Amino acid sequence: MTKILLAGVDEAGRGPLAGPVSAAAVILDPDNVPEGLADSKVITAARREELYVEIMRSALAVSVAFSSPDLIERLNIRGATLDAMRRAVRGLSLRPTTVEIDGKDVPHGLNLPARAIIDGDALVPAISAASIIAKVTRDRLMVKLAAEFPLYGFERHMGYGTAEHTRAIDTHGPCRHHRRTFGRLKAYIAGSADVPTTL
Repeated sequence: MTKILLAGVDEAGRGPLAGPVSAAAVILDPDNVPEGLADSKVITAARREELYVEIMRSALAVSVAFSSPDLIERLNIRGATLDAMRRAVRGLSLRPTTVEIDGKDVPHGLNLPARAIIDGDALVPAISAASIIAKVTRDRLMVKLAAEFPLYGFERHMGYGTAEHTRAIDTHGPCRHHRRTFGRLKAYIAGSADVPTTL
């Protein structure tokens, strides 16, 4: 009997003003599914880290892909997210039998049976696992970027448009990790003749 390998796929970081969007694909071991899997947004950062370790230890395959701010600018956030999802699936060490994706869209070019599931991160354990992997991986990257660009506080808000972050943009201008097509950044650049880019 052929074993069914379900890959769950989800993203993290569609909304921030800075940093990449990440996507993860996870094939769980049906005989060793971590307890407490849920949408990454409804569990604490500490619990996400714990589950991240459990998923990485027990899953049959895990893959993560990023789309940079430059790619987001070229493709728009939807296109860049779907591109990262496609690359995450292709990066799996095992070829899945089927793919289930959180949301409304199935990336083009998967060449696999696939379906999109609204609120899939709350309904399908493999998608919940992908949500956690994508979120933790992206958060860790933003902490690294904070060490390189300390003026923005990336380690605290992960690139989201908090009051602290928008004040830093107003004061220092955007850095190369900012998404220049996003609302506040687009307005800032449109009104600035000389935008600093080497901070």
